[in-house]
Amino acid sequence: MIVAGVMSGTSADGINVALVRITSSRSRAGTHGLHFLAHAEYPYPKRVRRAVLAAMNSTKANVADLARLNFLLAELYADAILATQRRFHLKAELVGCHGQTLYHQGEASPFLGRKLAATWQTGEGALVAAGVGVPVVSDFRPADMAAGGKGAPLVPFFDFLLYRDSRVGRIVQNIGGIANLTAIPANASAKEVVAFDTGPGNMLIDAVTERLFGKPYDRDGRIAASGAALDLVISDVMRGSFFRRKPPKTAGREEFGREFARNFIRRCGRGDKRDIVATATALTAKSVADALRRFVIHRTGTYRDLVVSGGGASNPTLMAMLANELRPLGLQIRSSDEFGLPSEAKEAAAFALLAFQTWNRKPSNVPSATGAKRPAILGKISYA
Repeated sequence: MIVAGVMSGTSADGINVALVRITSSRSRAGTHGLHFLAHAEYPYPKRVRRAVLAAMNSTKANVADLARLNFLLAELYADAILATQRRFHLKAELVGCHGQTLYHQGEASPFLGRKLAATWQTGEGALVAAGVGVPVVSDFRPADMAAGGKGAPLVPFFDFLLYRDSRVGRIVQNIGGIANLTAIPANASAKEVVAFDTGPGNMLIDAVTERLFGKPYDRDGRIAASGAALDLVISDVMRGSFFRRKPPKTAGREEFGREFARNFIRRCGRGDKRDIVATATALTAKSVADALRRFVIHRTGTYRDLVVSGGGASNPTLMAMLANELRPLGLQIRSSDEFGLPSEAKEAAAFALLAFQTWNRKPSNVPSATGAKRPAILGKISYA
């Protein structure tokens, strides 16, 4: 079956579509064979991106605009899938659409007399199904939360299938808006997988670059490369509760969005603007390495590879900083491209696999990663 996976990340820069062929198999993991076919990216129109970011950061939401945004994004997702199919002369039989996260609160907190966690991924599945003409699985996270999990991370199911090895331990590090990892010991079962969000990925770098230089992101890490990181600021930020908290844990714009970026710039004082971008970039690298030391690598040689994916993999300055931080841990940095999957396509491909699982009435969360009490079948199905 050919499945289209659709992903819009926390950076809110656009839509990723991956087309993959998935076949059932009787592997020891009880999952499937997956063959990558094609990938395409579509940036959000500027006005749409501004609306999405405003909805994410708003303390006072206009309900009518949120409802309209839900339908507008669905039309953009359908258009992106159709454009990808035309471009590569392929036709999907099923779609897995993550949607755009507007709010994610994995930890329960008091609300109107109850303690609850909550999440919201917008982009109406019924409209995507109608536009593309095939069933759509969407709204993946609530089912894991209903089972007691944090609703994230969900990509570890895909990571386990793609990167497990009988002899080599691998850590899969995705650097999107938020950075997250999946640690897969050699010859591991799914129950032994450790996965969690490590902290900011590109989100803080992008926010600082936009605020100080008027650019949406630091292309190729050039601004950061021209500056010097402020180590005292990084040490101060790393004392924050999120970095010390044990997994499972998840993060989003609620932790590292606009407010955090504003405070981060203030902490940097009168530092050169280039130094502030360099400091934001170094914070991502240091927070990844710190998470590995604290929560993953308890014995040298347990893991050999760090497989990097996501937009951060295209930032040479960030990758150089990360390599420097990882040198004492003895990890070899590799790209997901080496495993036959473009780094930018990985998360979209992951939701194609999750949709396939749901279509076949099989669970696809990893309870050891999300904290769920049980495996759960994720998502809701909209029929064409």
